[in-house]
Amino acid sequence: MGVADALLGRPLASSEDKRERITPTRGVPTFGLDALSSAAYGPEAALTILLPLGIFGSRYIVPLIGAIIVLLLIVFFSYRQTIEAYPSGGGSYIVAKDNLGERAGLLAAAALMIDYLLNVAVGISAGIGALVSAVPSLHKHTLLLCLAVLAILTIVNLRGVREAGAVFVAPTYCFVGTLGVVILVGAARVLTSAGHPHPLSALPPTPPAVETAGVWILLRAFASGCTALTGVEAVSNGVQAFQEPVVPAARKTLSIIVLTLVFLLAGVATLVHFYGISATDPTKPGYQSTLSLMTAAVVGRGAFYGFTMFSILLVLCLSANTSFAGFPRLCRSVALDKYLPLSLTTRGRRLVYSQGIIVLAFFAAVLLIIFGGVTDRLIPLFAVGAFLAFTLSQAGMVAHWIRKRGSLQHILINGVGALATGATVLVVVAAKFTEGAWVVVLLVPSIIVLMHRVRRHYARVEREVEAKGSLIIGQYHEAPIVIVPIGDWNAATQKTLRFAMTLSPEVHLVHVLGEQEQDITDQWRRDIEKPAVAAGFPVPRLVTLRSPYRAVLGPIVQYVLRVEKENPHRTVAVAIATMVERHWYHYFLHDQRGELLTALLLLEGDRRINIINVPWYLKA
Repeated sequence: MGVADALLGRPLASSEDKRERITPTRGVPTFGLDALSSAAYGPEAALTILLPLGIFGSRYIVPLIGAIIVLLLIVFFSYRQTIEAYPSGGGSYIVAKDNLGERAGLLAAAALMIDYLLNVAVGISAGIGALVSAVPSLHKHTLLLCLAVLAILTIVNLRGVREAGAVFVAPTYCFVGTLGVVILVGAARVLTSAGHPHPLSALPPTPPAVETAGVWILLRAFASGCTALTGVEAVSNGVQAFQEPVVPAARKTLSIIVLTLVFLLAGVATLVHFYGISATDPTKPGYQSTLSLMTAAVVGRGAFYGFTMFSILLVLCLSANTSFAGFPRLCRSVALDKYLPLSLTTRGRRLVYSQGIIVLAFFAAVLLIIFGGVTDRLIPLFAVGAFLAFTLSQAGMVAHWIRKRGSLQHILINGVGALATGATVLVVVAAKFTEGAWVVVLLVPSIIVLMHRVRRHYARVEREVEAKGSLIIGQYHEAPIVIVPIGDWNAATQKTLRFAMTLSPEVHLVHVLGEQEQDITDQWRRDIEKPAVAAGFPVPRLVTLRSPYRAVLGPIVQYVLRVEKENPHRTVAVAIATMVERHWYHYFLHDQRGELLTALLLLEGDRRINIINVPWYLKA
């Protein structure tokens, strides 16, 4: 078994695609981890904004989370309709492009790409934040731990959708189960204590209030808490990942994800309110996540606390899997329209879009490094892309139902969704603009410009390589001039020259001679000229180029260009002897002049210059 097989699994045939599809049981961890895990950092993000209110901050968390839940349900019903209308996969890009036009589609794609990317960074940093809460001594290793988790997630997702879903089943249901127990136990204690439960573990002191509650701070808290809605779209993007019939399976998965998230958000907000829990500063030592404080207050810091925090840690880290499932599929859809490199449409050895996974991992690593792996620094960038994509998708669905003459109910559901998410976009941008949302506002048009340039490149290439009529025979009436660069006379150059002589009667053997090097004319006469004459073959012409400054490749390139210019009606072929090693590390033991000469000719040459690499396979 090779290293690739051990790390990524055996290659899968295209015929195995149906076997790789997933059920709702595995669909929840595959496409729902982002949404479910937001129960951990959504309320905390809102509480962090409310810190200046002191102990009064927890009083506003219930109405804020209530508003977010209402918005979540609106988006939920909207996407149920999207799944039904687009059973082949109805992400924001497809829906907006089909119904609102190309520009709207690219806007949705750019926004969603940023959302997926930030989800990876936020999910992993939040997971490590949970770990640091339980083990404060790890605080100084936050970034290193984030990058290690990212590497593991990348490898797991490169192994395929089905296998990734299987890996994440246990952590997902452990997270929901343990947090559900904490919420139910906490709710029971709230009821039995007449709304004044006593924390089993002492809460850190709440900083004094330095600000009074106002519309602006509440809007900012709402904007931060709206990160709880990110990831809801993922199921509509990946409908084709489910087993047949795909629509019921996808809708069932979405329902389980959203209803579970509603329960978790409502439970966390309620306990935070009644236990009087405030956020702590994540940039300072002693930081504890909101869920850590809540769990310790409800069940103490015993074994169950440790198990709960471990499940939260796993799910937060693994929540990035939603992006690993959605981002490559989104890139594929955009690349099919030639707004991204076409290589992103290719499925890898495990029937996943491997290049999209690698691109996502790379940029997520860059983000984590820039922001030091701290969730709070990334949150302000997070919700803009998601809600912009939501808005365009729902507006596109309204246009879809009008065009298809759908029922008024369909139009109203998606229309309300578009209005609600559109208003949220404005709130989030206004509230978070100076905290970092301006980065997303600039990035979205930059990505659109980049996509347009990619599309123009492909259009130019198509025009340039378009076949002009049928095959033209005899456009060049003479055989090509074949040029063979030669350093030492050995078996590899001998093979190259022999091959060149089969292509054309006119072969130029080019040798670059340094000041202290020996002329090879005598060797050429003995080993090439005499045997060629004796066999009745045209004799290759020896061309000696002098190089007083030890340059080798430059004189050869200039000679090739001169020959091409002097023979405007003939093609020029350059045959280059290439050593092929059995082991990659042996390449460092040889100069790479052949590869460098190839690169220079590709850069400097013209259409009448053809490059032929003649391999010599080394056995030793």
